[in-house]
Amino acid sequence: MPGTVLLLAAAPVGRGRLVDAASVLPVLAAVAPSVLSGTDTATVVELVDPLEPQAVLTRLRAAAAAPGPLTVFLTGQLQLDRRQHLPHLALARTTPATVRYTALPWHWLREELRLRPDGTTTVVADLHADAESWELLRGRPLGCGHNIALYGRIAPPPARRTVAAPAYMRAVATILRSGHRPPPVELHEQALSRLTEEYGGPGLVLTAPGPGPADPHTAIAACVQTGRHGDADALAARWERAAALAHGAASEDALHWAEVRADLAMFAGDAARSCRAWLTVATTRLAMGQAADAVAVEAAVDRAHHQWGLIHDPERARELGSVLAELRGRVPGRREGALDHVRRQLSQLQTQV
Repeated sequence: MPGTVLLLAAAPVGRGRLVDAASVLPVLAAVAPSVLSGTDTATVVELVDPLEPQAVLTRLRAAAAAPGPLTVFLTGQLQLDRRQHLPHLALARTTPATVRYTALPWHWLREELRLRPDGTTTVVADLHADAESWELLRGRPLGCGHNIALYGRIAPPPARRTVAAPAYMRAVATILRSGHRPPPVELHEQALSRLTEEYGGPGLVLTAPGPGPADPHTAIAACVQTGRHGDADALAARWERAAALAHGAASEDALHWAEVRADLAMFAGDAARSCRAWLTVATTRLAMGQAADAVAVEAAVDRAHHQWGLIHDPERARELGSVLAELRGRVPGRREGALDHVRRQLSQLQTQV
């Protein structure tokens, strides 16, 4: 089966740049797509110093939805959202004061990859951290989710007024240019060996080989990829019921499966069902006492808002829009004007029969 490769190099423009992320892309781009992906054929998508987090999210979402193996080569720098203390991938316009609005939250990457079938996704990362992120990540490992293989390193901030080189990714690219792709763990070890020899040490090493046995997500993803959306939802509903019985309907396990079902409705093209499911998840999390700016709460409302905009039936849009407007009043999210957008759309819907 053909593979997909996403080459992403991102760093701020100007004085905030810690690493020359884009400098490694010509070396990676010179590697045959089949070697980059480890498959006979592959589609390669390249993103260089992107400006907007939503644009990166769109490309990431498309890559995550593609069938077959997915490999993400990620080079860039991490900066901390000072409000929630969450790591973000800095983009071209990111400054320390605008991280929350101009950088890509790391949990967005994790969220988009979470429904990938086990054993099909590898992330190779060469990241440089600013001082705040470095202190945080020294005690809190960075991951992509239980079903994703992650290899790479996080380097500490370079000396002041110095722009570092993506040495780990350059080592990876040099090894792959030989025309042979070793298994990811061997590729990682070879790159670390070169890095230690040339630069004296890798920083924080990222090694997460991914799961052994398959879990229900594999079967669900297979159903989606073959168009059996009803079977996928039925399987997820079974796991949701089991989690609710074992841990309670408001438990994280049960909410996880509710979120899976919301995504499945989106994949099936049922925007109203997806919107309703995300609204329920958000309402449940708030009722549990989670903060309005908690990551999971914001994500649920944002996704409900997005799906609501895709509903064509005015009556259903009015019904769900009223609930969304109430939630948006409590959970404004990161994008300014979200509540005003809902109110304007609702006003227009009132004039439609």
